[in-house]
Amino acid sequence: MSKSDSALRALFDAARAAQVQAYAPYSRFPVGAAIRAPGGAIFAGCNVENAAFPQGACAEASAIAAMAVAGERRIAEILVIGDGDGLCMPCGGCRQRIREFADAGAPIHVAGPEGVRASFTLGELLPHAFGPEHLPT
Repeated sequence: MSKSDSALRALFDAARAAQVQAYAPYSRFPVGAAIRAPGGAIFAGCNVENAAFPQGACAEASAIAAMAVAGERRIAEILVIGDGDGLCMPCGGCRQRIREFADAGAPIHVAGPEGVRASFTLGELLPHAFGPEHLPT
């Protein structure tokens, strides 16, 4: 296994472990996400729903929060895992959240229980994105 394969496997394993902890009694669709910061640290999160559905938190938002709490401010790579036959893609809101901390070339991997199903760059998923550099300084 190459270094890049083992690094992707570590992201997958962290996202899968987070998915197992998801609180999804309403959608019954547990999702996990794992972020790799530029220094190699991994931060994971899961979706958390509540009775005021759909006011819960997405797995990507939870992983970003964990990253921020640790003092990190950049996403180098992210992996999202969900069950089912389709791709578990980040929603529009999460694509914008990822954009806050990642550049257009950041890889976003979409996985199912068997492994990575597809990989995209953030620029492919959110072209012509509005980001922090668009705001006045």
